[in-house]
Amino acid sequence: MGGSWREEMNAIFARDPAARTRLEILLTYPGVHALLVYRLAHALWVRGWRLPARLLSAFGRWATGIEIHPGAVIGKAFFIDHGMGVVIGETAEIGDDCTLYHGVTLGGTSWQPGKRHPTLGRGVIVGAGAKVLGPIHVGDGARIGSNAVVVKDVPAGATVVGVPGRVVTKGGGSAQFDAYGLSGQMPDPVARAVECMLEHMHRQDAEIAQLREALQRLQPSAGNIAVEELHCALDEDATGAGTRD
Repeated sequence: MGGSWREEMNAIFARDPAARTRLEILLTYPGVHALLVYRLAHALWVRGWRLPARLLSAFGRWATGIEIHPGAVIGKAFFIDHGMGVVIGETAEIGDDCTLYHGVTLGGTSWQPGKRHPTLGRGVIVGAGAKVLGPIHVGDGARIGSNAVVVKDVPAGATVVGVPGRVVTKGGGSAQFDAYGLSGQMPDPVARAVECMLEHMHRQDAEIAQLREALQRLQPSAGNIAVEELHCALDEDATGAGTRD
């Protein structure tokens, strides 16, 4: 792992409060084991020793539950927390200071040769279970929430949640580490849209009531204006669900 070994150890101490000693990390962290195997397999891969590289990668997957293709390009200070179920494809590129949690997939969506997997910029955090698919680019400092499915480019410093992934915050990113990609308030954009629709409906109801009152003042002889009432509750008798023989 060369000169990056110390940087990767320091990155783990900075991002995982459960880390206590270097020896504990080296012996018990599957993400470290997988990365060590990847470094060796990648060195074989770039020298043209493709089959030994794949065999070593397969051993790493069996031993750690983390699959990293030896053709992937991974920068310094990379940390896989917990790690089980992580998959990193052949043409994936990961910048320095990135963090992935368990269940993350950096996958391809095309059978065509060439670039098929995503590129993560510097300092990206991908939450547990998130799927980043296709030859897309995730900008520096971006945050991807747990279980999000990202299929489009993500701007630098943005936070993405949901299926499909939607940008909920934009900006320069947080200087501090955000575990699981959680950065402050992360509203659901769909829920927010429904709230806006309900608010708009309440305003319309209030305006209609004001118009009715004004009309009755102008035409008192008209009496009360009949308004059809809508009932949202299901009528079991109408559907037959509430009747018994």
